Amino acid sequence: MSRHVAIVTDSTAYLPPQAMERHGITAVPLTVVIGDEALEEGTEVSARVLTQALQKRKPVTTSRPSPEDFAAAYRAAAEAGATGIVSLHLSAEVSGTYDAAVLAAKDASVPVRVVDTGMMGMALGFCALAAAETAEAGGTLDEAVAAAEKRAVGTAAYFYVDTLEYLRRGGRIGAAQALLGSALAVKPLLELDGGRIELKEKVRTASKAIARLEELAVERAGTSPVDVAVHHLAAPERAAALAERLRERVPGVEELHVSEVGAVIGAHTGPGLLAVVVSPR
Repeated sequence: MSRHVAIVTDSTAYLPPQAMERHGITAVPLTVVIGDEALEEGTEVSARVLTQALQKRKPVTTSRPSPEDFAAAYRAAAEAGATGIVSLHLSAEVSGTYDAAVLAAKDASVPVRVVDTGMMGMALGFCALAAAETAEAGGTLDEAVAAAEKRAVGTAAYFYVDTLEYLRRGGRIGAAQALLGSALAVKPLLELDGGRIELKEKVRTASKAIARLEELAVERAGTSPVDVAVHHLAAPERAAALAERLRERVPGVEELHVSEVGAVIGAHTGPGLLAVVVSPR
């Protein structure tokens, strides 16, 4: 981490641990509530435990970090020598995490710039990496924010879910609600648009939906340098196969990450999730 600009994000960035350690990025955890037990994402609840709970139809909800959680992260960064902090978070359209960070930033001992990236998963993670790399190169607080915002504008996230039921339960589907009446007859492809989860296309079968997901990623990537992430929940083989095809078909791919989403995103998408993030360099 830069001695002057620290990077804070939240647990839905799903950054590889080694990348967080290398760049000194701090992730403040969201909470998953299974039944009556509240668990921190990333440390107290795994994707496997979440999947089992969903399959057993246990009640699952999620909640944002508290302002006090962010205040503690900002305080630790300042005590470690940071003179400014960039705090990057998942879309305010789907979570109150950004609002909690804004509240905490008001009382921080150093300047904190809180950014609603409009993203989640590695779409958020790539923004955090862009900010960290800029800070490490000697960039100012404003320059690190600008790098993250530029990444966010260029990044696309598409995803396939086996069912809209989990998104419906959590009230996270926005315009995709139009699909509810025919959800059993189609396989929806969704995208992040303006920070919201929106319907991209309707496809008749799972295999055709995954093939179309691949095509969307290839089209978006073009031939320019890009980073790519493939996320899944309880579908590792499907994710690995898709990642391998993208590695062959995207000529400009630089970093390619494959990972299972954590419990917060998983709680709203359900098992079978397959997502692709394309982020131009």
